Amino acid sequence: MPVDSFKYLPRSIAAYYQTLRVERMDPIPWTPLSKPLNQCRLALVTTAGIYDKAREPPFDAGREKREPMWGDPTYRRIRRDLAQGQIGASHLHINNRDILADVNIVLPVNRFAELEDEGVIGSLAAVNYSLMGYQPNTSEWRARYAPEVAGLLKDEALDAVLLTPA
Repeated sequence: MPVDSFKYLPRSIAAYYQTLRVERMDPIPWTPLSKPLNQCRLALVTTAGIYDKAREPPFDAGREKREPMWGDPTYRRIRRDLAQGQIGASHLHINNRDILADVNIVLPVNRFAELEDEGVIGSLAAVNYSLMGYQPNTSEWRARYAPEVAGLLKDEALDAVLLTPA
């Protein structure tokens, strides 16, 4: 599946970002599990821009089209029991058709429920989270929404979070 992360940017700006060097931050943060995986409580986070059509609005793709240097910094809650037909997808830089056919390609809720049933993991959180991966300016996301999601995840007393980038 081809991905054009710069679809709505003027070509000159797209070229700038495509050649921009990003410095690696060392050390890479890593915390080993403190107990066996089959005793761990996990949550899932995706950057695929999915949402629960009945409970929350889509990510603001309209504004992104008008302002290509803006990406919706907010987040959406995705219940683990959300049916496929209740999933919406509003990401401008990936193929939403595939997500709408099977949400597990970006947020493997059903696969993790199976792992829970098989005893491979302890449990999957009741609520998981979706963000918009396209964030040319991360200041608002870093200042407000990332700490909110981190706090919600921390409140759940999780042992690990799996991030599925889109």
